[in-house]
Amino acid sequence: MTCLHYIGVPRIGPARELKWAIERYWQQSSTLDDLLETARILRQIQWQRQLDSGAAFLSVGDFAWYDHVLEQSVLFNVIPERFRAASLTSYQQTVFAIARGVTDPTGGDLSASPMRKWFDTNYHYLVPEWDANTRPALNPEPLLEQVQEARAIHSEVKVQLAGPATYLSLSDLKGIDKDTALDRLIPVYQELLEVLAKAGVAWVQLDEPVLCTDIDSSWRSLIERAYSSLAASPVKLLVATYFGGLEDNLSLAAHLPVAGLHVDLVSAPDQLPALLDRLGPNKVLSAGIINGRNIWRANLDAIYQFLQPVRDTLGDRLWISSSCSLLHVPYNTTNDTTPNPAISLALAFMAEKQDELQALSSRLNSQPETRWQTVFDHSRVARETLSGFRKNAAVGSRVANIQPQHRERTSAVAIRKKHQQATLELPLLPTTTIGSFPQTAPIREARKALKQGLISQDAYNVTMEVAIADAIERQEKLGLDVLVHGEPERNDMVEYFGDSLAGFTTSRNGWVQSYGTRCVKPPIIYGDVYRERPLTLAWAKYAQSLTQRPVKGMLTGPTTMVAWAFVREDLPTPAIADQIALALRDEINDLEAAGIRIIQVDEPALREKLPLRKQYQRTWLDHATAAFRLATGGAATGTQIHTHMCYSQFKDILYGIKALDADVITIEAARSEMELVADLVSANYEGDIGPGVYDIHSPLVPQPTELVRRLEKALETLPAWQLWVNPDCGLKTRQWPEVEGALAAMVEAARIVRANVEASARKLTEADEVTSY
Repeated sequence: MTCLHYIGVPRIGPARELKWAIERYWQQSSTLDDLLETARILRQIQWQRQLDSGAAFLSVGDFAWYDHVLEQSVLFNVIPERFRAASLTSYQQTVFAIARGVTDPTGGDLSASPMRKWFDTNYHYLVPEWDANTRPALNPEPLLEQVQEARAIHSEVKVQLAGPATYLSLSDLKGIDKDTALDRLIPVYQELLEVLAKAGVAWVQLDEPVLCTDIDSSWRSLIERAYSSLAASPVKLLVATYFGGLEDNLSLAAHLPVAGLHVDLVSAPDQLPALLDRLGPNKVLSAGIINGRNIWRANLDAIYQFLQPVRDTLGDRLWISSSCSLLHVPYNTTNDTTPNPAISLALAFMAEKQDELQALSSRLNSQPETRWQTVFDHSRVARETLSGFRKNAAVGSRVANIQPQHRERTSAVAIRKKHQQATLELPLLPTTTIGSFPQTAPIREARKALKQGLISQDAYNVTMEVAIADAIERQEKLGLDVLVHGEPERNDMVEYFGDSLAGFTTSRNGWVQSYGTRCVKPPIIYGDVYRERPLTLAWAKYAQSLTQRPVKGMLTGPTTMVAWAFVREDLPTPAIADQIALALRDEINDLEAAGIRIIQVDEPALREKLPLRKQYQRTWLDHATAAFRLATGGAATGTQIHTHMCYSQFKDILYGIKALDADVITIEAARSEMELVADLVSANYEGDIGPGVYDIHSPLVPQPTELVRRLEKALETLPAWQLWVNPDCGLKTRQWPEVEGALAAMVEAARIVRANVEASARKLTEADEVTSY
């Protein structure tokens, strides 16, 4: 029989119960026992759902308090050096300390580990940090507790871990090479497999999405060596690949000495024939045939036709699952609606995807139609309904008439800088923030009341204006040079625009984990996108009316809006990005007309959505940067265009960053200790750079001395006239006391470094005058 199993499932809870429980624990309004009980209940619910859907195995190991990669680092004792002697008394305390930073009574402030995007998704993982003294060792108790919990429900359990190659590829290896790290790591994997076998575990899933990326011969050798060492495992191993096709790694993956191989047949269905040829006579093939990254009903008839011959060939060796973990989609559509019932009918969140897998499994196993027909019928109706939501003639005509000059500023960045500085009169090392300020209880309550119809739009607007005025006043008191309105009206930097643009819609409860307790509700793109009315104009005008200092207009870029939305799978994403860019272009024109002289267009997804294979990256970057330039190309020479990016490995997209042709880029650099500044300088980036000088995701309030050190480090490679001073990301998730303390330290650090730079410049001038005389 065809076996149904799960590559991974969400962990936050259908109503974000884990988020709220963790945050209560952080705030010390609940105990560790309360937190543990919430997590136990959520796991029980999830396992029961898997069992009810016909899963052969319950998945263990995909639950995490903050991030599954971080959990594995703690499981393997790959602890950053600065935390090894810290006073951390529990497993959870260790996880949260590494994720968020901590003040240790014996050692001062310990900074959080770097955070990066999980391959080409909007999920963030905590980077494993290695050094020459890192000695992995097994700490299996928390995982074994979950195994015992699961086996109390169902005896067959499959444990999920990151495979050794992927885990090392995600790691920051300092003072140790990857082969030495593997030599230290493999015995821990071997020990864990022995422990799990004794605990009654049947299968262990080793996730190796690195096999869907470009790897060189040294990595191929490492993978072969790793799995040769694991070949004698006492439990069966399933290597899981996803986020793309295996391509040139197909033979390597197919011949690994493991019991099964999972492949992503949503991203790369064409790899199936070659896989069947190379799989071998005894190995399981797990077919990822339901999209784990999007929320549309699948074409079940087509999938069934695709899988029928595979079932006939493999028999019981065919397993089916989602293409990747369902971590990337919301929980279920029960009690969840969009403004358009026809769109709601076409949605499939985690629970509906589980229903789809169960229906496919039932039909492949020749079970009665009553077991699968209803779900298949729903699939057909959804596709027919969606066919009516597609075209807008006016939008199509406007896109068709885009000319090359529409994607270019009228002058070069150096010329623009002179005009902008003459108008803005900013000091050396100008200070600013990224855009958002704390979403206080009154702000959230007003938004909720408006949605529920309990207050009028006018009453809501008054609350927002009060919040904006408060934010402007605080910024002026702090001494910031370029202000923001604080975005109180925005629930999310993409969802807000999704609520405002035609062609978008939003769900009520479609929450997805982005990192830790941070959840987002991606909007849904179902048709051509256009602007029916101004998006941000009124708030920006109001904020600017309150101050003589420049206030930034705040927009989210076209690539990020597409990347962080659930887009209909038959819509061409480059065309959708251009449609969004045209809407933003109109918004920028309106902001300029209202006197807004600085406009920030955020593109944090520029690196995130970079294809995993180099051969596709240049084409994708060309499309993405062209959309950004279409949005900003109509801006006047004197209008300063900023962009912002965060939590990515930017070395891969330096070409793309330059191609954006922005005047200022603000970037995450605190956790990476200003490394990107040198990369941008070496790439001859001509715009100004604002490296984030402190980590906003940590509750630690930085000291001016630490920020001075970081700014001085940036100045080792960057001229002072090119340097801005800012946090590394928006401040929405922080509290005002933390924000004001950190920003006060940042402004003070900028003042100190500015004075030092100006003093050094005066000395050089005086020396030149003496020499000339």
